[in-house]
Amino acid sequence: MNPTIRQRGRGEKKKGRILLLLCLFFFGFLFLSFGKYIPTLWQLFFHKEITLRRTTDQRINILLLGIGGEKHDGPNLTDTILLASIDPKLNRISLISLPRDLWTPELKAKINTAYAFGEEKQVGGGITLARGIIEHVTGQQIDYVVRLDFNGFVRAVDMIGGLDITVDRSFDDYEYPVVGKENDPCDNKEEDLEKLATASSQLEAFPCRYEHLHFDKGEQHMGGITALKFVRSRHALGSEGTDFARSKRQEKIISAFKEKVLSAGTFLNPVKVVSLYDILKDSIDTDIKTEEYDDFVKLAKKMTGATTQSVVIDFGDEETKRAGLLMNPPISEEYRNQWVIIPRIGNGNYAEIQSYIACEIKTGNCSVTPTSTSRN
Repeated sequence: MNPTIRQRGRGEKKKGRILLLLCLFFFGFLFLSFGKYIPTLWQLFFHKEITLRRTTDQRINILLLGIGGEKHDGPNLTDTILLASIDPKLNRISLISLPRDLWTPELKAKINTAYAFGEEKQVGGGITLARGIIEHVTGQQIDYVVRLDFNGFVRAVDMIGGLDITVDRSFDDYEYPVVGKENDPCDNKEEDLEKLATASSQLEAFPCRYEHLHFDKGEQHMGGITALKFVRSRHALGSEGTDFARSKRQEKIISAFKEKVLSAGTFLNPVKVVSLYDILKDSIDTDIKTEEYDDFVKLAKKMTGATTQSVVIDFGDEETKRAGLLMNPPISEEYRNQWVIIPRIGNGNYAEIQSYIACEIKTGNCSVTPTSTSRN
């Protein structure tokens, strides 16, 4: 045999062995990296039945809590409180937004302290206490609780490449809080701080604690930080400064995030799926069991294209003549001298709130009259 041909044959065999070793190394790496996800992926692709806890009428109620996290003042206070009621049969989702300043006599504090108080008592107690308090307020059974910190939200949105959001109206918010500057004196003299702390305009007294947000009407691509500011803005001028408008913005972000995660570019990319899982597991506190993750993915796929409605518990809107269920009582010792919100029919009386939420979940298109809740 020609020596050149023999040498070439040996070279090809050597290349083949090297290629085989590289393949074995690569797939070994994948197995070691993703092996812990194999049971979930197996259930996801080969078992279609969804076996999650449900209410008696077969809805799945999930309490979503958003907290600032370590870098924020009051890191475990829930800035966002959303009850998502999912009806797989009717392919409908109701997102019920509760105000963080709602006073709860049971806690002798605002409702946004429930998770923090529970965690102070014992690790894991935040979910238990938040569930109990919000079940009491809403009259709804809560099947699962998910608490996400803002840092995890930002990283997750950035990891999937951002979100495309339609901004309904241009708006400005001159009082968006700057993280880490909650107690900055803003060059004021120390002897003036106590007086300035009670000033009617905290923006004028401590301008360095706030930044100016501006969003233009129309399609916008938002990264994690921008998306967070979009949903957290509370002091926008005009109608965008209401809880109702804020809940609509939250609905947009949740819907866009769900659609992006379930898109082929993310859902069929194992590296992205695992990266997203790793980000969220470090930022989430939940009572969802690992073996239930696949059911939630299947549920999300099933609810693609579902009708979503925002339900807001608020003061109403004088401009549109929309009645509300809440009122702002005078500051007093009863509320520990804090600015709070209570039900319009009395402190701790949640009957109207419960009836309204039940109506919206069951039929939708409900309204609040000066004396009762009715369906249009």
